[in-house]
Amino acid sequence: MLSSISRSFPKGLALVALLVLAFLTLFLVIPVGTVFYTAFVNTDGSPTLGHFGAFLQQPLLKEAFFNSLYVALMATVMSSLIAVPLAYFTVRFRFKGALMIQTLGILPLIMPPFVGAVALQLIFGRAGSVNLLLDEYLGFTIPVMEGLNGIIFVESLHYFPFILMNLTMALRNIDGAMEEAALNLGAKGWRLFWRVIFPLSLPGYIAGASLVFVKVFDDLGTPLVMGVTNMLAPQAYLRITQVGLDDPLGYVISVIMIAFSILALWLSARVMKGRDYSTLQKGGGSIQQRALSKWQSIGAYIWIGLVLLLVLSPHIGVLLLSFATVWSYAPLPDAYTLAHYAAVFEESKGMIGNTLLYCGLAAGLDVILGTAIAYIMLRSSLRARQWLDWIASAALAVPGIVLAIGYMRTFRDVNIPFTDIGITSTWLLIMIAYAVRRLPYALRSCVAALQQVHISLEEAAASVGANRIRTIQRVVIPLMAGGILAGFVTSFITAAVELSATIMLVTRDSDAPMSYGIYLYMQSASGRGPGAALGVLAVIAVAIGTYVSHVIVERTSSRFRPVRSEE
Repeated sequence: MLSSISRSFPKGLALVALLVLAFLTLFLVIPVGTVFYTAFVNTDGSPTLGHFGAFLQQPLLKEAFFNSLYVALMATVMSSLIAVPLAYFTVRFRFKGALMIQTLGILPLIMPPFVGAVALQLIFGRAGSVNLLLDEYLGFTIPVMEGLNGIIFVESLHYFPFILMNLTMALRNIDGAMEEAALNLGAKGWRLFWRVIFPLSLPGYIAGASLVFVKVFDDLGTPLVMGVTNMLAPQAYLRITQVGLDDPLGYVISVIMIAFSILALWLSARVMKGRDYSTLQKGGGSIQQRALSKWQSIGAYIWIGLVLLLVLSPHIGVLLLSFATVWSYAPLPDAYTLAHYAAVFEESKGMIGNTLLYCGLAAGLDVILGTAIAYIMLRSSLRARQWLDWIASAALAVPGIVLAIGYMRTFRDVNIPFTDIGITSTWLLIMIAYAVRRLPYALRSCVAALQQVHISLEEAAASVGANRIRTIQRVVIPLMAGGILAGFVTSFITAAVELSATIMLVTRDSDAPMSYGIYLYMQSASGRGPGAALGVLAVIAVAIGTYVSHVIVERTSSRFRPVRSEE
């Protein structure tokens, strides 16, 4: 039963819900509706299910579906094996460099995954650095980058930060009294983690794991770069770009991807339904960090160092490639040069600024919408409030290129208000596409954060005279600040590597972000050096944007944080 604070001011919440729904309808439902319309009608406009029958009759498409499912499941498992221990060790134990380790742990998201695939092929491929050394000194090689398993390897290293960020924040919000009670009852080590710590952090883990699964399920760039086309996203892309915009099977594949991804997200939400993970204590009441012995510290540093070396190997490869003159069939480049950076600064001016502008606006819009939807879902009694979550989450399953085509069709004759400038010829749709595609990331983080804010804290504020707006400002937002920050950072850095929608929506080079420039460079072997240089600059630019976002959110949280009165 919802408390009185959840039932107050229903008109204000209803207005916010309508505004959010209007945005989602205009920029997600209507464009995607054109995709569904094409999948379910014949050329004469009559309804049909024949296109789905044609899909089932093609062995390649059925194989693509099961391959995508296998890759998404295994990438989620591998990402969990990397992220869960890393999050637990850095939150649970006290040692130098824990914050830096967590910061380095999110760097894989900054790099476009298809660029990471190129770098990993140079390091772990059949003729990569690792296998060349293994073959020379030990007489064997490891087929890490072969076929679907290579995609799983690349995707796991790229997307595990989704789990790391959300799980780290959930672990920090656990009430330390719960851990102390378990210790007093004899729970230690693995039993303490598995029976107490991990169950209490499930909202954060499932929020991250669901993002990994769905993102891998519809990834396009990595399979194409690695030459694997028997997966759903590459098949949708090839159908739309090669067969034609009117080919119904491309839209059928997109509809199947949307439906299956929504099902996966619904199942993850179903796991959380009816369970309470909220705690009353914050700040000093979180789980206490424990010191490690000398040998435990050495072991932890060795293990964490190996993990970070593995997950940062794409960045190392791209950095070397950005300075390399020639790097082929050799453990390291033959020689080094700064010519690639000179070429980038000469040919790609403005792309860094465009990236920061588009991604900053998109991420800011995402956390506003995500916080509003989370509050409406968990703190209101509005009817059909769950639909906001479902509609927003559906963006995860929409391939970027299909969403972009929907935008081009929906807004092709629409001008910016009070001007004669077509909206499709500006960068506004690029920013909006980034926001729509990344909204589920911010939403999952905001929902996980609000689930851990107990309703009694808001009731206490209301009992001393605070209205809903003041309660949200002084109580809810400060306690959600960690989740809001995680959502902003996730949206920001993943938008910076968005490629599929960008390809369709960029109409002139002056509006192009860095991901588009990297893609153009990577189309040829001679352009991989400048492409890698631009990738390094993208990492630096997004890292600066991430740091600035941390500072802004921290200052905002401190301004809203209640000030204790002196006795």
